[in-house]
Amino acid sequence: FAVAELPAITLSVCDLNSSGQMTDLLYTEKDLVTSLKDYIKAEENKLEQIKQWADKLDSLTLTATQDPEGFLGHPVNAFKLMKRLNTEWGNLESLVLRDTTDGFISNLTIQRQYFPTDEDQTGAAKALLRLQDTYRLDANTISTGNLPGVKHKSHMTVEDCYELGKIAYTDVDYYHTELWMAQALKQLDEGEESTLDKVTVLDYLSYAIYQQGDLERALEYTKRLLELDPEHQRANGNLKYFQFQLEKQKKAEEDETGTQKERGKRETTEKKKKKPKSVSGHQIPERKKYEMLCRGEGIKLTPRRQSRLFCRYYNNNRNPRLLLAPIKQQDEWDRPYIVRYLDIISDKEIERIKHLAKPRLRRATVHDPQTGKLTTAQYRVSKSAWLTGYDDPMIETINQRIEDLTGLEMDTAEELQKDEPDAFKELGTGNRIATWLFYMSDVAAGGATVFPDVGAAVWPQKGTAVFWYNLFASGEGDYSTRHAACPVLVGNKWVSNKWIHERGQEWRRPCGLNETE
Repeated sequence: FAVAELPAITLSVCDLNSSGQMTDLLYTEKDLVTSLKDYIKAEENKLEQIKQWADKLDSLTLTATQDPEGFLGHPVNAFKLMKRLNTEWGNLESLVLRDTTDGFISNLTIQRQYFPTDEDQTGAAKALLRLQDTYRLDANTISTGNLPGVKHKSHMTVEDCYELGKIAYTDVDYYHTELWMAQALKQLDEGEESTLDKVTVLDYLSYAIYQQGDLERALEYTKRLLELDPEHQRANGNLKYFQFQLEKQKKAEEDETGTQKERGKRETTEKKKKKPKSVSGHQIPERKKYEMLCRGEGIKLTPRRQSRLFCRYYNNNRNPRLLLAPIKQQDEWDRPYIVRYLDIISDKEIERIKHLAKPRLRRATVHDPQTGKLTTAQYRVSKSAWLTGYDDPMIETINQRIEDLTGLEMDTAEELQKDEPDAFKELGTGNRIATWLFYMSDVAAGGATVFPDVGAAVWPQKGTAVFWYNLFASGEGDYSTRHAACPVLVGNKWVSNKWIHERGQEWRRPCGLNETE
């Protein structure tokens, strides 16, 4: 029984860590703020004492210096002057030198071990860029915090935008460098106060645009930079280089013009003889298809196919445990057949599973084809944990519920996490015959489970579960069930899987007579 938490970015990511861990960081920061306020209060008390002393002495010395001899003629004044200089000024020195930072620095040192690393920050930035691409968000929408379903809008500063652009630049990602340096410049042009200057931003922006082949715009931004800083050495060098390259480009285009006219005449004649190529076989790249599905731009079922999808009360052929309490079942997709069970797991069970899983959450791994080992990947930022019936009786109850509804044997289903790439071989239970997926949270935006080969998308709905077969009855793989999780744009996504294996299903799901049965 695998539990996974898929996080969103605010922030955030980093890699974007799980919301459980991120919540701990929020409380860590809250504790540090309290400690910082205590330090400020102690400093203010110290400064108030020093100020009172200074005000008192200012008034006293002003009076004394107007008539020094008369003032010191009073024996008490003479005594108090000796006392102040010998004792009280020493006390004031001790007060000024008193270190009030101990508590704050000590707390900061202790908490620093839990702070994110540079790698975490870079991962969070890249996750944000991934969200930007997947959901087609412009930089200004993200910067102003106008995301769908947000409760706590957060505005990005010039420094935030610049940091994203710089991380993209370090990764030789000039496309995103341009987007975020342009956003930083936009906010500076709008008058936002910042420690960054336009020269620094324009330097990155012009170079990123040049690297993408747009010499004219690169030259335009370089000229703007030099208006602000005429002595900028690199910009002056770039100005000459860009101008030279543009002249060279223009000359090459002029030389091509004549030959293209003659070639165009010949090509027009040849095209008339050729039949146009059919575009019916055009295939959308899988990555683009995945992103379209994540945005809800999937294939729409025809009315005929839609009419074959139903909802029903389901008791799995009069299963004794379901006769008096049948489960609400609805068809999500026809080919492959995907069904959703509603109100299948209670809030109490969800919270118990989360409670059991949180201490065990570990970064999810992927198979590295080069090393043959399981490893973490920057694009997979979820965290997972594995639970068995031995961990809590509730897990066994849930396993029984899945068995009652699917009719499949749970004894050979995955329970323990394996770190070997040949995990299934080690289990000795055959391939995954079916997948059961609990949704344990609603998601404000994003987070769908998509099937790129058929154009299906299943959206998270708390308290429900979806089920499908990964293998045909023949034991052959049904590749149409290849699926992927979309990144969470806003909110948090908690899911739990049950991967059911072939062994033990011989009498429950008999082998089919042909490959695709």
